[in-house]
Amino acid sequence: KALSTVEPGYLSKLLPTEAPETPEAWDAIQRDIEEKIMPGITHWQHPNFFAFFPSNSSFPGILGEMYSAMFNVIGFNWQTSPACTELETIVLDWLVKAMGLDDGFLSSGLGGGVIQGSASDAICVSLIAARQKMLDSKRAEGMDEESVLALGSKLIAYGSTQTHSSTRKAAMIANVRFRALDVDPVSLGMQGDTVAEAIRADLEKGLIPFYVTATIGTTSSGATDDVLGIAAAASAHNVWLNIDAAWAGSASVCPEYKHTLKGTELADSYSFNLHKWLLTNFDCSPLWVRNRKYLTNALSVTPVYLRNAASDSGVVMDYRDWQLPLGRRFRALKIWFVLRTYGLEGLREHIRKGVAQTERFTEYLRTRPDLYKIETGPNWSLVTFSIVPPAGASISANDLTNAVYDAINADGEIFLTHTILNGVDVIRFATGGVQTADEHIDYAKTVVERVT
Repeated sequence: KALSTVEPGYLSKLLPTEAPETPEAWDAIQRDIEEKIMPGITHWQHPNFFAFFPSNSSFPGILGEMYSAMFNVIGFNWQTSPACTELETIVLDWLVKAMGLDDGFLSSGLGGGVIQGSASDAICVSLIAARQKMLDSKRAEGMDEESVLALGSKLIAYGSTQTHSSTRKAAMIANVRFRALDVDPVSLGMQGDTVAEAIRADLEKGLIPFYVTATIGTTSSGATDDVLGIAAAASAHNVWLNIDAAWAGSASVCPEYKHTLKGTELADSYSFNLHKWLLTNFDCSPLWVRNRKYLTNALSVTPVYLRNAASDSGVVMDYRDWQLPLGRRFRALKIWFVLRTYGLEGLREHIRKGVAQTERFTEYLRTRPDLYKIETGPNWSLVTFSIVPPAGASISANDLTNAVYDAINADGEIFLTHTILNGVDVIRFATGGVQTADEHIDYAKTVVERVT
């Protein structure tokens, strides 16, 4: 089954309450993996996993993780393992070119990329950099330090009602205000005019807009914000524009999806997750910035014990200054392995397979308008739908959709997730799994129809 169906607390009933005093045989440990751990695993690599977004794993990705674990470097600066730092710079520059991102994100200029653990980390770091940029601009205007520090309560960041919750969480961490703006009710994307009006209104209130997240491929429906319009509104007031393309960004490796990047050349930062849809094991979320000095100004702390000649020379990257933690793993290895093993052609083939499989499922939904209503999409490899109540039925569409959703997941043979769009409860169907084939799409159709 794709979805674990154990009850909460199941494992505490099976394991001792204290660690063993003496060594145990590996055979016993392996047996417990099979008998006690596996029942509590939801199989993200299962071909019938259609929930959330995919979390791809691959043989070269696994080997990259193994080599990283074997080397076990703590690559907080160049000196601790030069290959760890330099390979990261190289493969992230490769990705800028492969994805069709603006050259301003290349390390050869003022910008560059860094591997974060997740899109949430990337958003948090970019928001902190944006806060630093805004406060530094006030210092440059001659404001004294006490007055600059007091401005923190006036800083406000923006996202939309469809923006991933990580932007709100980043604002909480940075202790700044956050405002979720309404989206267009049809496209479900945030519009430039909406952002411009929010900035105008908040400036009148004496607040300081400093950051906005625009999304390419929202979690709920795969909607895309008006990036060009938002960029215009942001640049007019020195507001940092961050692009969150956590899931859909992977598709821009294909020429037919590069148009979705329109406007990203105006962004201050851009991130997506290789670990969702590009065959690279979790965790691996590159973040690119147009000017890296804002990251390092915000996050650089150099005690004496971290100083060394290479770092002091300024000619090397010290990625500890591009992230929240000090230590970092050799994650660039798995990107390097995946890119070389599959090539860009292989990655494109994988993306196109997922898109085609969602279209296959959507075509089935279209043949049964008596049972299903397509609410959004398909957008890339995501479609959302609701259940149509029978004529004369007393149950509402929302209640029936939730009942069908719960029944599907209670069985666990396939795994789906749901969301709410414009007050409508919908079921999400997202493909992109490495092992998923057309036969699994057809099986999902059978399960959904049987339960409906």
